[in-house]
Amino acid sequence: MNRARRGLLHALGWTLAILVAVAASFIYLQIDSGSLLSSEGLGQMLGYAREFFPPDLTSVQLSAVAKGALETLAMSALGTLLAALLGMLFALPAAGRFGAAAQTLARFLLNALRAVPELVWGALMVLAAGLGPNAGTLALALHTGGVLGRLFAEALENTPAEPAEALRLAGSGRVAAFAYGTLPGVWPQLVAYILYRWENNIRMASVLGFVGAGGLGQMLYFSLSLFQQAQAATVILAMLVLVLGVDALSAWARQRWVSA
Repeated sequence: MNRARRGLLHALGWTLAILVAVAASFIYLQIDSGSLLSSEGLGQMLGYAREFFPPDLTSVQLSAVAKGALETLAMSALGTLLAALLGMLFALPAAGRFGAAAQTLARFLLNALRAVPELVWGALMVLAAGLGPNAGTLALALHTGGVLGRLFAEALENTPAEPAEALRLAGSGRVAAFAYGTLPGVWPQLVAYILYRWENNIRMASVLGFVGAGGLGQMLYFSLSLFQQAQAATVILAMLVLVLGVDALSAWARQRWVSA
């Protein structure tokens, strides 16, 4: 059997396995696709979707949405900043800068932080800090700190050690050698990671409101709970505008700071 035929059989085998897994998932979850795609089901979905139009664009609603958008933006920005500081704090020992024992402990803590999803952290922080943006900010900082810490540690491990060692041999201290020998080479990569996580956090900050962590998500939860679909549509539009704006700002910042 030639190599091309083996490759074709391998691809067909994986395709068949995926199709079997999808079919088994539908059977196990007991998804009634017939009722979902029936004329009655589609009519109910379209009827529910019509209730979101037109959005509520009154001055009172727009003022409340603007306040919620600023709260969401502040949560994501402050949470990402705290996460970057936390990540760098753990990244240095996780990269092996303080010995094997410190590396093992730091990696364990980073794994624990990022293993807990933001929504779970949000629920825990609501219990600890109460309802509102404080809980959302802490939830974002804890989870993102674990993610950034691991990324920062890997970036530091892959950075050449020769510039810092040369500064150490010339009489510089550990802090100066790191600041002038290691950090300049790895800084663009760290900034790229921070900006990317900020993009993710602006979306997650909008969702954390469903567990009482403030922002647009909390407004959307209240609107949907009260069957105020027109007000919910305004909040959803604000989320879309906010995410697109942050994505554009982040792309500009990456092009200006990272690619320079």
